[in-house]
Amino acid sequence: MSKKTAFDNGMYISEQKKAIIDRMHRFKNKLYLEFGGKLLFDYHAARVLPGYDPNVKMNLLRELRGQADIILCIFAGDIERKKLRADFGITYDVDAMKLIDDLRERGIDVRAVVITRFDNQPSARIFKNKLERQAIRVYTHGFTKGYPTDIDLIVSDEGYGANEYIETDRPLVIVTGPGPGSGKLATCLSQLYHDFRRGLSSGYAKFETFPIWNLPLKHPVNMAYEAATADIGDFNLVDPFHLEAYGKTAVNYNRDVEVFPVLRRIMERITCETSPYQSPTEMGVNVAGFCLTDDGLAKEAARQELIRRYFRYQCEYIMGFVEKETVQKAELLMEEAGLKPEDRRVVGPARRAAKEACGEPGKGNEGIFVGAAVELADGSVVTGKNSSLLHAASALVLNAVKMLAGIPDHIHLLSPSIIESVTNLKKDKLGAKSVSLNLSEVLICLSINAPSNPTIDLALEKLKALNGCEVHMTHIPSPGDEAGLKKLGINLTSDPTFSTKNLFFG
Repeated sequence: MSKKTAFDNGMYISEQKKAIIDRMHRFKNKLYLEFGGKLLFDYHAARVLPGYDPNVKMNLLRELRGQADIILCIFAGDIERKKLRADFGITYDVDAMKLIDDLRERGIDVRAVVITRFDNQPSARIFKNKLERQAIRVYTHGFTKGYPTDIDLIVSDEGYGANEYIETDRPLVIVTGPGPGSGKLATCLSQLYHDFRRGLSSGYAKFETFPIWNLPLKHPVNMAYEAATADIGDFNLVDPFHLEAYGKTAVNYNRDVEVFPVLRRIMERITCETSPYQSPTEMGVNVAGFCLTDDGLAKEAARQELIRRYFRYQCEYIMGFVEKETVQKAELLMEEAGLKPEDRRVVGPARRAAKEACGEPGKGNEGIFVGAAVELADGSVVTGKNSSLLHAASALVLNAVKMLAGIPDHIHLLSPSIIESVTNLKKDKLGAKSVSLNLSEVLICLSINAPSNPTIDLALEKLKALNGCEVHMTHIPSPGDEAGLKKLGINLTSDPTFSTKNLFFG
């Protein structure tokens, strides 16, 4: 079944490329283009703009690669505190290395890596050593002295001048990073400073998809971006500089608006010319809003993202990752949009499945009853429950692929003897406290038994159909369940309750 789309990727690449090249031509020598958001695997954009290719920015880069160098920035503090990219469950330093690999696979080399606000942190130093020993050029930039108030100090040899200059060859320099606060802007301005000292006339611009400047402030797509950045305190607002300069309403976000007066003064001090930009919105080269083909579909998709973010922050709060203010911000955005958790279709069925498990003998782990539900591409909903043999996520996926493959419910994909053998291994040989099979374990068991069982092979073929499906669980998934669900490409939410009384999953 083909899915409805709300975004034209072909038009986006064509128009975005043209906008970037037009901006390049405004500057004589070089354009430093700050790339915000995710360069690859931008699943947030794909969720709120149905049809958006998560890797469309990479396709755009391939169109520009003959004219562009790439600089990758990462904040030393993010390395030190092992900040996670939630959609992959990997740290920012690992994500940076993965990004280098992904770019290389597509024939694009990273010119250099910059560790920003470097203060000889142990983990950042190890990261630097690891890259350099793989023949990757690494630069370290310290905190900019005087920033943000002392312009004379910032634009001096003690400020930006203290940073080592990064040599680049091409007229476009893409400056990107694994997440917000990675030091991309400071790196661009530092390069501008060094270029102008060398007599080169360079420029700066910003490419960031969200918020979409030509959609209304309270458009659900822009509200979903606000929810996505609630943990770092971002919020959207009408760009007052753009309104004053041009009499037109444009949407931006607080950090860009707050820093613009300082940024404009710094750029004017570096170039000794009037800034080419009258507003932070004008600095941007974002045409995403013009490539939206179904506003109604995008609105509904964004509303669902608001609910997903609400559940995510609820869970992250009890796990200690975010503060109460983040949860409250997500709740406020839900209220503004007139939404409640149950507006996510899979929430009710999952909770009902947990109640059903409660009434069945042999269900549950340590007296905790877990339900899960998935909405398939055709709109049908399948549920699963935990038991002494299987986690709820395992039961859910088995039930879903059986329905997709037309396999009768009474046929077991994994025989009780196989499950018992694995549980005995976990309990008697490995000393595991929880012996029921998580999703990752079930997928391995299925793959091992598929060559001798055509029914299992048929079911495994249907796993691809779960990509992009919506799932809700009544409890936070175990690491093995979460890993399996992520590999299947499922959009997961869960109620903020642990599925075991143990503090450690073992």
